[in-house]
Amino acid sequence: MGTMTPIQSLRIDSPLGPITLAASGQGVCGLWFDEQRHGPTATQIAQWPHSPSSPLLLQAAEQVHAYFAGQRRSFDLPLDLSQGTAFQQAVWQALLSVPCGQHESYGQLAAQLNKPRAVRALGAAVGRNPVSIIVPCHRILGANGQLTGYAGGLWRKEALLRLEGHPLATPETSLFFTE
Repeated sequence: MGTMTPIQSLRIDSPLGPITLAASGQGVCGLWFDEQRHGPTATQIAQWPHSPSSPLLLQAAEQVHAYFAGQRRSFDLPLDLSQGTAFQQAVWQALLSVPCGQHESYGQLAAQLNKPRAVRALGAAVGRNPVSIIVPCHRILGANGQLTGYAGGLWRKEALLRLEGHPLATPETSLFFTE
């Protein structure tokens, strides 16, 4: 039985706050904002070697910076989503099919996975997506298009959607929904 490939990390700045990128030997396995719900703790991150010369992490950082600069609408990176359950992995793969500037509801995503009654479980899996932005969980909205929870903070979800040119509901509607 082989040993697990160690995770390497790289910290980058973004308009929405500091980000930790993580990669295994298989691909990018993490993109978390500081203090992100369901993300690794600062202690866990500190145990991963900081790898500012990792070609994969440098490529990921370049693509994330281009995304925030409005120069990239999709990502071309190998991903390692193996840390989730089979259901979570299926949900995370399905998120990759939601195009930039568009959205789906939790119910639509559940139906796409042939699990129309698993909306709550699907929502939990979306919330535990380890590769924010690149695996676009921010593009999943409530049934009526309302902004709902985002592990990185609802204000970040709204900012990411606006960056992508998403025709969000009026700002007043987001006042009624909290994380």
